[in-house]
Amino acid sequence: MPEKPKVIVICGPTGIGKTAVGIELAGTFGGEIISSDSMQIYRHMDIGTAKPTPEELAQITHHMIDIVDPNEDFDAAQFLSQGRAIIAELGSRGRIPFVVGGTGLYIKALLHGIFQSQSIVSDVRERLKKEADEFGSHLLYDRLKQCDPESAGRLHPNDTYRIIRALEVFESTGRTIGAYHRDHDFTEDPYCVLKIGLTGDRQSLYHRIDYRVDAMIEAGLVDEVRRLLEMGFSADLKSMRSIGYRHMTEFLGGHLSWDECVRTLKRDTRRYAKRQLTWFGADRTISWQAPADVKDIISLVGKFLSPIL
Repeated sequence: MPEKPKVIVICGPTGIGKTAVGIELAGTFGGEIISSDSMQIYRHMDIGTAKPTPEELAQITHHMIDIVDPNEDFDAAQFLSQGRAIIAELGSRGRIPFVVGGTGLYIKALLHGIFQSQSIVSDVRERLKKEADEFGSHLLYDRLKQCDPESAGRLHPNDTYRIIRALEVFESTGRTIGAYHRDHDFTEDPYCVLKIGLTGDRQSLYHRIDYRVDAMIEAGLVDEVRRLLEMGFSADLKSMRSIGYRHMTEFLGGHLSWDECVRTLKRDTRRYAKRQLTWFGADRTISWQAPADVKDIISLVGKFLSPIL
């Protein structure tokens, strides 16, 4: 039986320093980076997604960045398909894949597969989309709370895309999407994987997040969001309801004062980091390292790769 391809994952909460560590490792070991960030896939959304800078992109080849427009649908199943094709292509060139990012579901799907229902009724999906357009996502969210409170508890009331996804599964099959995920259990195992999680003192991380929000604003986040709106991308899009973009559209629309916009943006980013830590903390296969301990991380990766180096 042929040896499984080796994949290195660099994960952790937002603001911890994954990009810098990933670039250092990819440069050291002759690798390329597959971004596992559900927001960096979008074109025109650069500042608020903390994409690698042009200088960083010039250092190491990156994949899965700037691949769809903000009004295009993209999900974990598409990430799985495209990500695995990239891993295969890198392997054919003798390059090491470094999966770098903080979207836990994307990483889990890439490494272990994902539930794919064959029972979704297309008419149900179209009807739900029309209802969302006509009545708004909150009506569908209230319905989801009744039939699938577990999913509703994980979703924002404005996350139309995922609300429709959960409802279409339930209305087509009579089962919740969570039940299907538990049955599937992410049991595929096509790769030999080293997972490195970056972590540090919680208060220091929160200070880094606050500083990064200020840096994004200084870099022109408001103008970036204004430009997206002028390009015709609706504030109700899944991409535009994400952290940072949602706050700025509400400020530009006169629904938030500037001080409240900045305060809630920092607060919600810290909360997101906490959720990421909870997600990754449940994975006992992750080796946790401090971002500053680059030599230790390089040693860890070197030992993992040593048979093929």
